[in-house]
Amino acid sequence: MIFRSKKDNLFTITILGLNAFLIGITIYGFITGELEKDEYWTLIPILGVVVLLFWMFFGTNYQLSKNELIYRCGPIKGKIKINRITEIIKGKTLWVGLKPATSRKGLIIKYDKYNEIYISPITNESFIAELLKLKSDIKIND
Repeated sequence: MIFRSKKDNLFTITILGLNAFLIGITIYGFITGELEKDEYWTLIPILGVVVLLFWMFFGTNYQLSKNELIYRCGPIKGKIKINRITEIIKGKTLWVGLKPATSRKGLIIKYDKYNEIYISPITNESFIAELLKLKSDIKIND
């Protein structure tokens, strides 16, 4: 089952605002003539950042299969075996570590002894319910 990532207002404003700014200064440079032909190479990193941010914004999701939790956030991808998951903390935000998420107040998933990942499915409860169907002994903390 695939779960899309929730997008909160802070993340949306930040990503879309930054992309609008980068695209706007590029267009402004063309219109005013301030962008010389020998400076066109600067468009490559600017457009690269724009594409990367849109990819992360629209390409973040989580998939639960029979044995694995698969996460994707733009170029960040990974898998966690469900039998390695030990605990889920609801409604918190992980400020340090791996965060393939586009919202605050998601889920911190702890696995193995010291590893953790932060995700933000649209509904935390439905994600947890599906995960508990696959492994019922996961500890849930609020």
